[in-house]
Amino acid sequence: MDTQTATGSMRADILVIGFGAGGKAVAAAMARRGKRVVIVERSDRMYGGTCPNVGCIPSKGLVHHSRQRRPTDAAQEWYERSVRKVQAVRETMRSGSFEALNGADNISVITGPATFVDPHTVSVDVDGDRLSISADTIVINTGSEPIIPDIPGLRASAHTTDSAGLMENPTLPGRLAIIGGGYLGIEFASIYRQFGSEVTVLDSAPGLLPREDDDVAAAAVAILTGEGIEIVTGAQVTEVRDTDTGATVTYRRDGRQHTIEVDTILAALGRAPATRGLGLDAAGVRSAARGAAEVDEQLRTSQPHIYALGDVNGGPQFTYIAYDDSQIVLDHLVGEGRRAVPDRVAVPHTVFMTPPLATVGLSETDARAAGHRVKVASRPVAEISRMPRTRAVEETRGFMKFVIDAESDQILGAALLCIDAQELINTVALAIRHGITATDLRDGIYSHPSSTEAFNTLLATAVPVGA
Repeated sequence: MDTQTATGSMRADILVIGFGAGGKAVAAAMARRGKRVVIVERSDRMYGGTCPNVGCIPSKGLVHHSRQRRPTDAAQEWYERSVRKVQAVRETMRSGSFEALNGADNISVITGPATFVDPHTVSVDVDGDRLSISADTIVINTGSEPIIPDIPGLRASAHTTDSAGLMENPTLPGRLAIIGGGYLGIEFASIYRQFGSEVTVLDSAPGLLPREDDDVAAAAVAILTGEGIEIVTGAQVTEVRDTDTGATVTYRRDGRQHTIEVDTILAALGRAPATRGLGLDAAGVRSAARGAAEVDEQLRTSQPHIYALGDVNGGPQFTYIAYDDSQIVLDHLVGEGRRAVPDRVAVPHTVFMTPPLATVGLSETDARAAGHRVKVASRPVAEISRMPRTRAVEETRGFMKFVIDAESDQILGAALLCIDAQELINTVALAIRHGITATDLRDGIYSHPSSTEAFNTLLATAVPVGA
């Protein structure tokens, strides 16, 4: 259908605000059922959403290319080439997302910022003209945006960037400071150190990965520092000041003031729901923390015909959660209406350092605090004999850990810091969801050589711990 109508008004059965993973899934499914669907996306640079444009896909592409660089490859040339390759993939995915939906029957894509004028109507600025779109059902899928904290000089610095801006810049920073040691900060520290940057991570917490058990966190930190990444925890950044050659970052730690000189500062302190300018008040949609659209367990806002899915509803900020949100919404629009957010069990997470750290379920600390008598199976990857793939690809770093209920033999959680962890963790998550015991997983037959074979050896070492 036509991309957009410049002026006037449109009527739709379903209006989707935001072209992300969840919104486009709802749009495609409802259009196949004969519903008239309109998708509004603020920017033509964001067709497909955060993941393929400024998130998962370009960052994981850089993870891959950074690990391909040989010591003899010039760092700047290799990085610039890598950025071009990643951008080419992004452009292909972006155009593919747009063409797949805009070319479909019953779907129109409108490009421009949308603002609610009442609970059923939005006004869209299309190249300076106003277009009014009304719909019976509305899905908000506007995603999230980076948080730049109010640290003196940080926002004003010419050297401050967010992750999207950093990946767009073809110039490799010689000295990179990352403020924030969460998932994104750790991932980008690993990427840019491998490309050849000097990297310093400044985090206010007492240690990295505070939600993980101490042995898991220590193994991850050892890999990062072993690659030459400087990690400063307990650091409160107090000021950023531009200089003739870069920027000075000042921070306090243990009561003392410190400074570092850098070329680029990555603010990696999280993302907030993107609702500014959306006019939720005009729609009668209540807002929760940090501007998130408040939703119930079926992702309905305070207006029952308006749903909010993905990052904008304040839930976990992962593409696969946004997609699962779309399945909940579709179940309520055209299904049995039974699915709800609390149905989610054993949702995995991955920190894409190298090797990746993937986790699911309870840590040992949390399991014991919850009253479980636990068994633990844990080993450094280098000591797991039945994991030959690690030796074949020369990546024996890491640590694997399972937490098991001592009475039922049910798997409570796992932390896998190893090659292929982002894939292995899905098998573990499936086992938890379907009640497959640790013994079942231990005695499974796995292809060879594969990383999954480690389960045979590792789970045979489970021993009771604690009281």
